Amino acid sequence: MVMRRYIFSGITAVMLLVPLSGGALDSEAVMNRGAEVVDYFMNAYPDVGATSNVGGKVRNSKIWTRSVFYEGLLNMWREDPRPEWLDYTVSWGEFHKWVSSSDTEAKAHNADYQCCGQSYLQLYQLDPTRTERMAHIKMRIDDMMATERVNFWTWVDAIQMSMPVMALLGDITGNESYWTRMYELYAYTRNQQGGSKKGGGSPLFNTGTGLWYRDYQFDPPYKDLTEPTADCYWSRGNGWVYMALVRVMQFTPESESHRAEYESDFKAMSEALLGCQRTDGSWNVSLAAPTNFGSPGSEGPEMTGTSLFVGGMAWGVLTGLLDAATYMPAIERGWEAMDAAVRSDGSVGYLQGTGSKPEDGGPITYDSAPDFEDFGIGCWLWGAAEVHALAMSQAAESSVTAPVVAPVETEVLYDLLGRPVANPHPGELYIRPGVGVIIR
Repeated sequence: MVMRRYIFSGITAVMLLVPLSGGALDSEAVMNRGAEVVDYFMNAYPDVGATSNVGGKVRNSKIWTRSVFYEGLLNMWREDPRPEWLDYTVSWGEFHKWVSSSDTEAKAHNADYQCCGQSYLQLYQLDPTRTERMAHIKMRIDDMMATERVNFWTWVDAIQMSMPVMALLGDITGNESYWTRMYELYAYTRNQQGGSKKGGGSPLFNTGTGLWYRDYQFDPPYKDLTEPTADCYWSRGNGWVYMALVRVMQFTPESESHRAEYESDFKAMSEALLGCQRTDGSWNVSLAAPTNFGSPGSEGPEMTGTSLFVGGMAWGVLTGLLDAATYMPAIERGWEAMDAAVRSDGSVGYLQGTGSKPEDGGPITYDSAPDFEDFGIGCWLWGAAEVHALAMSQAAESSVTAPVVAPVETEVLYDLLGRPVANPHPGELYIRPGVGVIIR
């Protein structure tokens, strides 16, 4: 049995590597491609503290868009711990003095300003003497937990931005109240956040389809704008939840009381997503409407959702939650699409910009530049890292099983005087220990 252990979790997270089909994933090729993308980003954004100026607004580099990039980078670093990748991430945290949100930003406990805490906490796990890396985000989450509110995550993106932070705090501190409260917030968003208004009592997760509405505005009777007979399931919104479920399960033990529910939702989403994949391996911006490519001029593929789906499926197969024979073809095609989206300079095409629905953040083309590319590249890197982990497991499984041939050929036989025989001959008597006299 081959084992794999995740670096960042204090929980012993051992994964059984199951035999895989296909063998089309090349771990070295995946890592080389990922390194090209990282190099592009680090060269394009050498100043980790530089603000973003989009739509007349100035946004600091610790808000959710940049934080998702570091989630992806640390996932790649887990697979290949290159010092320059870690230094780039630590420099970002140090620039912000490990602060997650200002007092003004924290008033509504907005998940957009909590997302950076995921990387802060993972870096704390690497060096627990650096308590400043955990102190501020823990204080913000503790303040949120001290309230009686459960409707903090009013849109599904927030599940990814905040939920893994709480999972990590439970892992680090051993305080299960983080996991309990995390589940309460997730369950409310899942089951009661939608409807005619926020918190209107309708679920954002459609258990019948295995897919999520982005927020209450997209619950029925809202329909896809291109195919008005189809519900609107935004690709990246579902990707955020899918990614969050993986990260939560990575940072919580199998004994966590709600683990089975997370696994169930993950499997339901996986099955639904499998049925939405395009023949080219990618996914559309609108999962239930195959002809909806987004805003005018868009070409079809969309990489933020695609990367999160491929990465989540790869993790599911790696851990045995998903059947390899069923999901490996989708993963292999998905990786081919991700690989093909990387341009010659290492940037990634087909990235949808910021928004909340299929028609936002476009046009989405191979050559288009989104308003923010940091989170899109972060999604791509996160997915690539999980594909790399799976590819490594394929190679490890092959190396374990290949040499196992006819063990009888390597047994030691003895003649009747008890002497080992290097070359036994057919038709002669020999002694096999524990068996007695045999005819060879």
